[in-house]
Amino acid sequence: MKLYGYFRSSAAYRVRIALNLKAIAYEQAPVHLIRNGGEQHSLACRARNPQALVPTLELDDGALITQSLAIIEYLDAKEPSPALLPADAKLAARVRAVALTIACDIHPINNLRVLAYLKGSMAQTQDAVDRWYSHWVREGGLLAVEAMIEGGDFCFGDGPTLADLCLIPQLYNARRFGVEIDDLPKCLRVETACASIPAFEAARPERQPDAA
Repeated sequence: MKLYGYFRSSAAYRVRIALNLKAIAYEQAPVHLIRNGGEQHSLACRARNPQALVPTLELDDGALITQSLAIIEYLDAKEPSPALLPADAKLAARVRAVALTIACDIHPINNLRVLAYLKGSMAQTQDAVDRWYSHWVREGGLLAVEAMIEGGDFCFGDGPTLADLCLIPQLYNARRFGVEIDDLPKCLRVETACASIPAFEAARPERQPDAA
């Protein structure tokens, strides 16, 4: 498999964690989202992903899958151990709810292309953009996630699920942008537990080949 991604992309970060947890061998194909006006806009990248986004997973047979949650659910179906979604339907729905809160409510309005649009076409100051980012990370999602998760070492149960795979990259980005998260003890407990798992640590942005 080949993963087209960017070291700081939280969506690609989620997929790297999933691949690592399932011990699936893969090749990384970096797509730099800033250099040269953004490599994601090239014809080759658009051919793989019409949205000009990362990640894209290319399977051994050449098939392409986009959207991080779709990729992770594909991997979970193909390699069911360790399971990233509980067998219990109600609990699986709760896991998906947290994952979707992060991936669909927080992330889309705070990703690179939105922030660039705010600063460029909307002529917003960096301070205004920073306030936008912080507001939607906290009030737009993490405060809700803090109430939604169970409060143990992981979001739900005794091991990482799809919810944890989404939460850890979002906390990483929150710290990077100086968003206040010290008042989220359940989220921070999950972060500490996940940091002890090699699959999570190996997926960290600064450990990727394109981070240099």
